[in-house]
Amino acid sequence: MLSKVKSCGLLGIDGYMVNVETDINNGLPSFEIVGLGDTAVKEAKERVRAAIKNSGFEFPMKRITVNLAPADLRKEGSALDLPIAIGILTATGSVSPLSVGNYIITGELSLDGGIKPIKGALSMALCAVHEGIKNFILPVENADEAAVVKGLNVLPANNIRDVADHLNGVKGINSHCIEIEEIYKNCEDYEHDFCDVKGQENVKRALEIVAAGSHSCLMVGPPGSGKTMLARRLPTILPPLTFEEALEVTRIYSIAGYLPAKTPLITKRPFRSPHHTISAVALTGGGKYPKPGEISLAHNGVLFLDEIPEFDKKTLEAMRQPLEDGHVTISRLNASIVYPSKTTLILAANPCPCGNASDPSKACTCTPWQVRNYLGKLSGPLLDRVDLYMEIFPVKYKELDYEGEGEKSGVIRERVVSARKMQIERYKGLNIYSNSQLQPNLINKFCKLDNECKALIKNAYEKLGLSARAYGRILKVSRTIADLDGKENIELKHLAEAIQYRVKHG
Repeated sequence: MLSKVKSCGLLGIDGYMVNVETDINNGLPSFEIVGLGDTAVKEAKERVRAAIKNSGFEFPMKRITVNLAPADLRKEGSALDLPIAIGILTATGSVSPLSVGNYIITGELSLDGGIKPIKGALSMALCAVHEGIKNFILPVENADEAAVVKGLNVLPANNIRDVADHLNGVKGINSHCIEIEEIYKNCEDYEHDFCDVKGQENVKRALEIVAAGSHSCLMVGPPGSGKTMLARRLPTILPPLTFEEALEVTRIYSIAGYLPAKTPLITKRPFRSPHHTISAVALTGGGKYPKPGEISLAHNGVLFLDEIPEFDKKTLEAMRQPLEDGHVTISRLNASIVYPSKTTLILAANPCPCGNASDPSKACTCTPWQVRNYLGKLSGPLLDRVDLYMEIFPVKYKELDYEGEGEKSGVIRERVVSARKMQIERYKGLNIYSNSQLQPNLINKFCKLDNECKALIKNAYEKLGLSARAYGRILKVSRTIADLDGKENIELKHLAEAIQYRVKHG
């Protein structure tokens, strides 16, 4: 007898329909799974066999063939265990075949018939809605995650017996719902706040510009000057995640297996800070079974690379193209996988190997050659993709002893949100949401300069030896500064401030 059960696979952060076709015929007892499954899929045979027997059903001692269609796409993971088991029970008559076609079913099986959580449940739920299927049976632990998708009847199951009874109409599974408003209630409550930072007002101003235009920046300063402290507070002044952005971020974390327990939706901007020993694959994504890297885990958030000269040069170079494109493409024999990577990049470095070159209170022990060689590890093309350069100096005692409270993140965020609204209105219909995304063909249109400004940028271009890319980045930064000032036109003071952030590396 033949049965068909609908399930889902994952390709990148997207789900796609998988038809689990089960054929049971007379012959020598065997159990084969075909359709380009990985090792975890092949091992499903033993889990399914034990789970069916231990749930009180009879496992057929016949020739069983399970086909996972489409057969040309590789299936990974254990999420197909449950649909394979239901396919066998449907083919043997233990489950009614009339209702199975109205469901998407997914879940990993334990040997006692229990259903264990899976990765990528949110992407599968979105796939179900896209395919017009309203009922989704999945593990209880993944129910909250799938329930954020509107128009889907989420049915969490504990074991095979629950699923079989529901499909046979014996005992229904209750639909699961959650309140999105409740999830978003604490989305702006952060552990850190900019008011904790003493002094460094010039750096706070620069990071406000970074947040307002989604620009990248490089901070250079001695140890203890506050580079990491400032970077960790950048997400607190970024605009709140929209629902669509939150869905994207949650899908990435769900597929990578990093979605925190009891967190159906990530509502805060992610902050990722990988160690400098990270490999190129771990940073950008890939591997034998491709997974999103740190640059994708920081999508719609902040990627902070501390001690940047200590990173492997090839690792940093591998990051250049994803930063430019806003996505990572991983090509394999059977498919090409795309992970989003629109992130705000923050780099930090000491001014020299000992770290004291710019500290007026400490003597630097490095030779000029060592200093030049240390910062020389950062390639020109990579630095050319950085919008703002900031030199940070140690905080003075009188600033640390100041008892007044600094400006709170919430106040800065209001100015940032106001500037972002101007950008969204200005670029309506162009699929651009921040000034950093402006392409060269649009810079002249939206970053117009008067004669006085043109004379200033011409002088800076020639004296500082700027590249054409650096010239464009100065205009984009000055556009953001003007937006923070609430001005439609770029003025001389906006351009002058933007130029000062390029002085060090051109």
